[in-house]
Amino acid sequence: MSGNSGRLQDEGSRLQVVVAGGTAGLIARFIVAPLDVVKIRLQLQSHSLSDPLLFARNDLRGGPTYKGTLPTMRHILAHEGVAGLWKGNVPAEMLYVCYSAAQFTAYRAASVALQNAHATMGIAPHPHVDSFIAGASAGAAATAATYPLDLLRTRFAAQGSGADRVYSNLRGAVRDIARDEGLRGFFRGLGPALIQIAPYMGAFFACYEGLKPVAGRVSEHALAATVGTKSAIKSTVVGAGAGDAAAGVIAAVMAKTFVFPLDLVRKRIQVQGPTRSRYVHKNIPVYDSGVARALQTILRTEGVRGLYRGLTVSLMKAAPANAITVWTYERVLHLLVRMDEGKTTSVEASL
Repeated sequence: MSGNSGRLQDEGSRLQVVVAGGTAGLIARFIVAPLDVVKIRLQLQSHSLSDPLLFARNDLRGGPTYKGTLPTMRHILAHEGVAGLWKGNVPAEMLYVCYSAAQFTAYRAASVALQNAHATMGIAPHPHVDSFIAGASAGAAATAATYPLDLLRTRFAAQGSGADRVYSNLRGAVRDIARDEGLRGFFRGLGPALIQIAPYMGAFFACYEGLKPVAGRVSEHALAATVGTKSAIKSTVVGAGAGDAAAGVIAAVMAKTFVFPLDLVRKRIQVQGPTRSRYVHKNIPVYDSGVARALQTILRTEGVRGLYRGLTVSLMKAAPANAITVWTYERVLHLLVRMDEGKTTSVEASL
């Protein structure tokens, strides 16, 4: 067996992985929810204040024009209240819990399968390649399994308040989509989601696994220089998970920037259908000819900049969200493993 076998064996049982992944997703989602709402609003906006024809276009009437993260947040607070920053949080929390649990479970299963395959065939493992394959597989599986919740999250975040609300509650949204759009309506934009998630999660996990030991050593040396004794702070660094968090931030930024145009297209396709003109942005264009055609349309009408609307706030969200997720996942999983080992030791001692 390779040197990674011990690490994989220490990653806990399937139930422990599910609990740790779900807990990590729940906490991360609640903290970054306002940034997620801002990101979705900016992604759905097909115009900007720099558009010279902005005030001559009749199709912009009835919808706000956002510019920047903080102004958008202030606009939402002023017109929709604090609750407006947490729109879609119920389906989003369900999404993040289910997605994180499915993602880490699939990642662990794929990693073990790859490890066993290497051992069976007598082939030396390739850590970065294996991490990419396992991450891509985990992301695709988790995305497909939880996609309806992602679509609901987007639609709730895109709707206004009061008379401008499209759906009054989660149950009503599910009923209306099922009635008006059928089962297919819950999976609008799944194509770009799967195209996006494979390279995104593959790149994320590959970067994360590669950067984690390096980030850990950098954090250790930095704190050692400050405190004065490397040995005195080593346990503190490991306990705090500085390397995990730093690696998660860098990996998230690199991966998210790479696939962002596909994420933008996915959001715009998710709000297509009979309710398209009823969201905060009343002028969302029609995209019904596939991912490639949607990308071409955005490039033609909005330029390259149009493919990256909301990238700044997306990176602001992705970095802490992934850092919090992997940090919490590692801490919760280690806690569950230690608790399980403690119970086993107690049972053995009683015998």
